[in-house]
Amino acid sequence: MLTHPTRVSKALFIPCVQFSSSHLHYQHTYTHISRLQMASSSSHLNHHQLPNIHDGATAAPPPTPSFTHPNTTAKSETAADALFHLFHRLPPNLSLPTRRSSVVASLPTVSFPAGSCDDLISAATEFGYFNLASNDDSDTIIPSGLAEAAESDSLALLELSEEEKESSFPKNWPLGYETESETPSFCLDADCSTESSELKLSSLREFTRSLEKVGLKTVEMLARALGLENPFGNDSTRFSTLMWLNQGVPDDKPAITNGFYPFVVCLQYQIREQKYWLLSESGWVSVSPRVNSVLVTLGDIAQVWRSGKLKRVRYRPVVCSGQLDGARKSVTMTLMLTLRMDSMVSPLKDISDVDKEEEYAEKHDEEGRVFRSFCFEDYAWRVYHERLFFKDPLDRYKIKT
Repeated sequence: MLTHPTRVSKALFIPCVQFSSSHLHYQHTYTHISRLQMASSSSHLNHHQLPNIHDGATAAPPPTPSFTHPNTTAKSETAADALFHLFHRLPPNLSLPTRRSSVVASLPTVSFPAGSCDDLISAATEFGYFNLASNDDSDTIIPSGLAEAAESDSLALLELSEEEKESSFPKNWPLGYETESETPSFCLDADCSTESSELKLSSLREFTRSLEKVGLKTVEMLARALGLENPFGNDSTRFSTLMWLNQGVPDDKPAITNGFYPFVVCLQYQIREQKYWLLSESGWVSVSPRVNSVLVTLGDIAQVWRSGKLKRVRYRPVVCSGQLDGARKSVTMTLMLTLRMDSMVSPLKDISDVDKEEEYAEKHDEEGRVFRSFCFEDYAWRVYHERLFFKDPLDRYKIKT
């Protein structure tokens, strides 16, 4: 049978896409599948080649010429199917890498607790992150020594055995110990609740509550600057506070080591001089917050609230490479203000529309809408478990014009 090696080779080509997670590269997997496909096709085309019990091959007489063309379409579909199934066999904590960038970004500063509205609006609409610093250089946003004591509590959790980590915290997603994460990670509530009477996290609990107050004040300042009603007000049932603890890992590139979780704002207190990677809408950027300040990042919920007019950061801050001592464990303590599971997410109304006639306000609101309302629990579950970086998870909720 007459064959066309060139055509067969093209039909069996599988692109060698490179994946990275825990420094494992899957390029060889795709190459291996490509070779298997070629070997399979070669075996199919040379069907007159007989096996030999001595690991050799006995050549058969030359085949009778035929004018039947090889079914390259079927082979292409087989190769595509193999690639498709490989994608879907990847473990849930592996995913396609985002476009990485080595950009060193400027970090706007906003005074606390009485920041300029112009500074806030500029930082929120142009960056999606900013440095929150005290008005008085002699004062600190968090009580002196509290952050260090909380860090000691957090490091002690990393020293627990795997069994203790899993049994000492509630298993009420997203709370608890993340067993499927690439690095040790805990998600705690505002009280840092545990199921162990032996764990004393008093400093971490006080630190969490102190940072929560800063976060609520920041949301209030931002809402006022943007001309919105404070979405949280003084009602604790309107929001949820989570403290995420992640063990730092030295690496030469920023990495997503744990699941995404939607948030309004994230706050990271700067204990010492340290750089962080942020996954901005334009890619990875590195920033250097001031010591004793708070790094604030705006999330996807804040962006929906303001109908897409704010920039956002898609993930928690990641410690920059080259700053971690391999002999000493480090931990990042990120406070997240987010919504309760039963919440609905939708754009907020401007304060100027609140007192206007209901019919006018609704019409004006619909004209300015970019996103339709959606259930927070469904969205949170999807972005956490799918971890799809190539597509914006908010796209499905955008109103098509």
